[in-house]
Amino acid sequence: MRLDRFIANLPHLNRQQARQLLAEGRLRVDGQVVRDARHEVREFSRVELDDDVLQVGKPARYFMLHKPAGCVSATRDAEHRTVLDLLDEPDKHELHIGGRLDYNTTGLLLITNDGQWSRRMTLPGRKLPKVYYVETEDPIEERYIATFEQGLYFAFEDLTTLPAQLQILDTHAARLTLHEGRYHQVKRMFGHFQNKVTRLHRESMGSLQLDPTLQPGEYRALTAQEIAELG
Repeated sequence: MRLDRFIANLPHLNRQQARQLLAEGRLRVDGQVVRDARHEVREFSRVELDDDVLQVGKPARYFMLHKPAGCVSATRDAEHRTVLDLLDEPDKHELHIGGRLDYNTTGLLLITNDGQWSRRMTLPGRKLPKVYYVETEDPIEERYIATFEQGLYFAFEDLTTLPAQLQILDTHAARLTLHEGRYHQVKRMFGHFQNKVTRLHRESMGSLQLDPTLQPGEYRALTAQEIAELG
């Protein structure tokens, strides 16, 4: 919400008074004097008028989780354990997942209460690179590289995938970099060659690498630098 609208919505102030307070430099957001009426006020923002606190602002929370196999990327599920069940945090109902992983896919998962931050990560135009370690049932052939780079047509969505980079590591192992997140995308890409994915593990999203000290099911808070770089 714009700052002038936030102020005008208070019971004892109106839009004209809000403009006057802004011009006089009496409003602070997160400790900084703000004079721009268009300045965005979020639920995490601390807003002050002189010595009065108009909004305390709740803390924004950002976590990386080493997702294990056998749990769903959901906030609740009637049948299965969810990734939120792995967190020992208050007010877990406020948290949501940024970039889901399939039930048996492991690796880096981001959990936050900051909806704008997580949406920026998944915007199609951003093309945030996501790196996966893949193991397959049959050998991975060199011809996969060019096909993945050209893009594959997915009839169900009537689209062609963005160029993806495949690095063959061993006969049945590779590292794949995607720049989008389609439904079961990795499995469908290898399925183009009738090659079943037997293991899938997300190693990174953008500049953020899964912390190697985290065991499956463990998590930690992101640092301020990690939040800024990824968001």
